[in-house]
Amino acid sequence: MKTKKYIATYLLSLSLLGFLTQSCEAILDESVKSEFTEATLLSKKAGIEAVIADAYGKNNSARNVVKRGEMTTDILWQSGGGEEGTATPLINFNWDPSNTLEAFDWMNLWQAIRDVNIVLANVPTASGFNNETQRKQLIAEARFIRVWAYYALWDQYGPVPIRRSINDPDVLGRPSEEEFRTFMETEFKEILGDIYLEGEEPAYGRVNRGGVRGLLCLWYLNTHQWQKCIDVADDIIKSKKYELCKDYNEMFAIENEKNSEFMLVFSYLANSGATNVLLATTLPTGFKEGLDGYLEGVVNSQWSNFASNYRMYKAFYDSFDEKDQRKGRILTKYINANGKTVDLLEDTPTNGKGNIRGTKYPPDPAAKANEHGNDFPVVRYAEILLAKAEAMNELFGPSQDALDLIDDVRNRAGLDDLKLSDFGDKKKLQDQILDERKWEFWYEGKRRTDLIRTGRFITDAQKRGIKNAQDFHVYFPIPQSAIDANPLLKQNTGY
Repeated sequence: MKTKKYIATYLLSLSLLGFLTQSCEAILDESVKSEFTEATLLSKKAGIEAVIADAYGKNNSARNVVKRGEMTTDILWQSGGGEEGTATPLINFNWDPSNTLEAFDWMNLWQAIRDVNIVLANVPTASGFNNETQRKQLIAEARFIRVWAYYALWDQYGPVPIRRSINDPDVLGRPSEEEFRTFMETEFKEILGDIYLEGEEPAYGRVNRGGVRGLLCLWYLNTHQWQKCIDVADDIIKSKKYELCKDYNEMFAIENEKNSEFMLVFSYLANSGATNVLLATTLPTGFKEGLDGYLEGVVNSQWSNFASNYRMYKAFYDSFDEKDQRKGRILTKYINANGKTVDLLEDTPTNGKGNIRGTKYPPDPAAKANEHGNDFPVVRYAEILLAKAEAMNELFGPSQDALDLIDDVRNRAGLDDLKLSDFGDKKKLQDQILDERKWEFWYEGKRRTDLIRTGRFITDAQKRGIKNAQDFHVYFPIPQSAIDANPLLKQNTGY
């Protein structure tokens, strides 16, 4: 059986234990881990859950999501440290199948799919389930991890081979866009029939019905299936399981991570095998104490920064309304290790490009070095509201109902309501929604996908001076090693 050769790998992973906290902090405990042998790992529910935890852990890099979602756009750039060697070609659209850029997730996502297929092959005969409903729920959870991985692959590479079983041929070709969409929609709908209801998932960080619906809503949005996007958004809104957090700038703090707005997250734990390192990439080298960015009086006494610096473009910072509270988590002034006040808006080191820093994920008091525990939102309720507004505009043009949804998000940021009279056509409101999403979801890795969906990714890059940007760059190159291993796997156009 194909699964046997993977078991030793899982036993090693279990001994390292890091993945157990990556998405499901309570999925296993010490007494269970000691039970596993090569013969029993996949024969018991606890062992199956260990593999599921590993699958979650393969798709949980907030750093990669932010890099590929924002360094390829008008929000973020990077300099400094060894990371500059891979960030520079990413920013400048110098991508080819042979260069390995950390932001491109390929192997990890396929490993998640492999994990799930192993789980699905073994759940039917595994012991330890109290009833068949529990077994069906675990199958649905595993299938969601797989469809989530496929969604992330599609977002980067377009349709990829569909592997439903460990018994599928090693060599598979790519499906058409229509075939891939059919597979994804079928998976989502079948998962929704069995997945845990909101609040009934076994542990925080594991998916429930709201998380599945949230990702499905975004799938419909990003594939231009407007009415279906509206329908799923309505299901979420009418369920009354989620609401906007009252304070945007406090939502991302460690003490507020289990909030009413987060629908699907990368779940992190300080000083574990799964941590949020974004703060270490954004604070300036030599940062000692913040003077704004919600870091006023926060002194760096126990955590370290990377030599790599993620910087925001000044044009992005300047695009915010003066009253917009969503820029509150952007650092513009601090005291360095020498006691000197540094004004990042003076921008001396970058010749006007921009030197301000996003501090959306504030320090975790429990963190040591750079290992913070702030959860990273994959789907927020605010995005459901804006997705519905965008879909309504695409189908029917500007309407007060669409503006009301946008205003719900704007009002939380301290901004006034929009006026319908200012939007004479669909294009004007589309522009506004795209801006609202930029201001709302910075440092959440949404911008690249938004620009691709609205047909602006390449032209926007060219306007920024990225001369190399061409139409085929809406997809990343499939790694050459994958092409070499699978003769039926065709490379994306242009590479």
